[in-house]
Amino acid sequence: MTRLHFIQHVPFEGLGCVETYAANNGFMVSGTRVYEKNPFPDPDAYDLLVIMGGPMGVHDERIHPWIIDEKKCIERAIQNDKKILGICLGAQLIATVLGAKVYVNRAREIGWFPVTLTRDAGKTGIFNGISGRFTAFHWHGETFDIPCGALHIALSEACTNQAFVYNDRVVGLQFHCESTADGIGGLIDNCGDEMREGPYMQTAEEIRSNMDRIAGINATMNSLLDNITL
Repeated sequence: MTRLHFIQHVPFEGLGCVETYAANNGFMVSGTRVYEKNPFPDPDAYDLLVIMGGPMGVHDERIHPWIIDEKKCIERAIQNDKKILGICLGAQLIATVLGAKVYVNRAREIGWFPVTLTRDAGKTGIFNGISGRFTAFHWHGETFDIPCGALHIALSEACTNQAFVYNDRVVGLQFHCESTADGIGGLIDNCGDEMREGPYMQTAEEIRSNMDRIAGINATMNSLLDNITL
């Protein structure tokens, strides 16, 4: 039985469709909700570590001291050859632990925008069966450099570095494919002040009018999880 442990940074950015996938596949699920001051796990307590998003940044250690401990948790997971999936902030935290820079992107990207896989995506089985170009959900203002030794997997028009794979078991996604209608609504309600004018900025109305895309992004996430947990 696969043991999945998640790290959740805020109440409104949960597992989304990953929770449904885990239930359907008989996973044992445990979690660290940092906003409830839960402890971070030891590497021997899980097989797959899933790190969710959040409005804070990887450098906000003075405001959120738990970031220091979370980075140590991620480092231990990497050293112990665990499978890891980081989404948005989760991907940025992994990138930082692997020595890459995280910084403000040239444009804030919020809404439904296409993602294109690179040629390097074909070098890892984790992206087998994933379309070479698909629409994902985005909500970020920062980006990461691709860590040394990792494959650059995906890009969008607004953001060159949308995904990476390290050692064929550590996956960082800047975009969201786990999102549900409730999750997207939670972002709009709690982070709506980030929705300013810009070339890659959709309104709340535009985002809500395209909720029919959720089934597609969730199918992509399910395929990724199939490949990661093989």
